[in-house]
Amino acid sequence: MRALVVSTLSPDLSGTALVEVPAPQAAPGKVLIRVKAAALNYPDLLMTRGEYQLKPPMPFSPGMEIAGEVVEGEGFSPGDPVVAGTRLGGFADMVCVDAAAVRRKPAHLSFGQAAGVGAAYLTAYVALVRLAKVEAGEWVLIHGATGGVGLAAVDMATSLGARVIATSRSPEKLAVLQAEYGVEACLPASGFRDSVKELTGGGADVIYDPVGGDVFDESVRAIAFGGRLCVIGFTSGRIATISTNMPLIKGFSVVGVRAGEYGRQFPEKGRENQEAIWALAEQGRIRPRVHAEYLLDDWHAAFEAMQRSDMIGKIVLVP
Repeated sequence: MRALVVSTLSPDLSGTALVEVPAPQAAPGKVLIRVKAAALNYPDLLMTRGEYQLKPPMPFSPGMEIAGEVVEGEGFSPGDPVVAGTRLGGFADMVCVDAAAVRRKPAHLSFGQAAGVGAAYLTAYVALVRLAKVEAGEWVLIHGATGGVGLAAVDMATSLGARVIATSRSPEKLAVLQAEYGVEACLPASGFRDSVKELTGGGADVIYDPVGGDVFDESVRAIAFGGRLCVIGFTSGRIATISTNMPLIKGFSVVGVRAGEYGRQFPEKGRENQEAIWALAEQGRIRPRVHAEYLLDDWHAAFEAMQRSDMIGKIVLVP
């Protein structure tokens, strides 16, 4: 079968290639799945460079989440449509996954939509529900709001009854968010501080930041007293620092969010988190958005689009 394999870490994807590898075999406690769609996440790109906290031994195949049809496996019948978290190995024709990580695909979601729920919405849920404890009516400022992780947070926050302010470098993308997701305000990715304070009457209660760098620096000055600043990632490329007098004076907390690690540290809560996001998906209360589907053969173009932040929602690879 075909699989995308990283054999050498590189800044330009030169160490990554689509190659023929032996197909996986079913095993006890596992489910063998024919992949119909695999969501591309920013950590997948970072792993090809060795810049993500997970550094698997090489060679390895990236791909954190998939949707597909069961080939065989205990508890499922051949052809059952399912979704699964893979952590690694999803960018391939087939994947063998722990049965505990597999669940039936919500019928109303396409394979592409379903593939993009797990990582992004789990991050949004852990950040907004578990850690920030967002309440209805609170102001939530979401940076990088048009990317996969950011848009999931927009969707999750609105489903919780929060008042959402979205930022992005693209006014055109923000217009789509306002039309499709009903955010209260859209602001540029820099110079947002004064507008946020004016809109909210003092500052955002919760800030969701997958960007870092200058965006984090300005967020420190746009947060309300007692607010929660959620650190999701650093797509800007710069890991910001903070003088501790700022959270002391303004009484806010800085919260690091690693949704997968949260579930590994607290397994029961991790299971509850998974049940919660898929219940929201089943009920139609969240609306995953697929920006584009790329053939697995065109993986390089998909990764380049991710690198340019071209998307509104998720980029998906399909066979």
